[in-house]
Amino acid sequence: MLVIFSGLPGVGKTALARELARQVGAVHLRIDAIEQAIRQSGNTRDPLDDIGYRVAYAVAEDNLRIGRTVIADSVNPLRVTRDAWLEVANRAHAGAIEIEVRCSDLAEHRRRVETRVADIPGLALPGWAEVAAREYDAWSREHLVIESAGRTIEQNVGVIRGALSGRR
Repeated sequence: MLVIFSGLPGVGKTALARELARQVGAVHLRIDAIEQAIRQSGNTRDPLDDIGYRVAYAVAEDNLRIGRTVIADSVNPLRVTRDAWLEVANRAHAGAIEIEVRCSDLAEHRRRVETRVADIPGLALPGWAEVAAREYDAWSREHLVIESAGRTIEQNVGVIRGALSGRR
């Protein structure tokens, strides 16, 4: 199963993805970590465009083919990236679920963005102005929406696990 997370920076995707991966023993692929490793290699320049996503697609497909559950953790802002994740699952003959994490409380979302600390050495986190101006395509197909404002990680992981159990 490929669990595809999406959502703006600061909504809580990584916290949910990590806890879900811990609970179900899944592979956690975090685009931020992949992209920072690429930057630190010194063999590329910014912007990275889709390099990190392409690496993640390949690693995800390899793991899906050997029966692992894979959790893809990224902003995943464009329809083209969302479609590419589904193509990975299709090539690997695996199921997929798309999850959009939102924080509908704008003040809370802004607070999270402005107070978080990078847990990846050297990663420059976006500020609120960058997050608010980020290109993010509206969804045009069915997907699971998780609201992070006013809900705990445990509550939301429970909702996700319930959705996963219905798809296996």
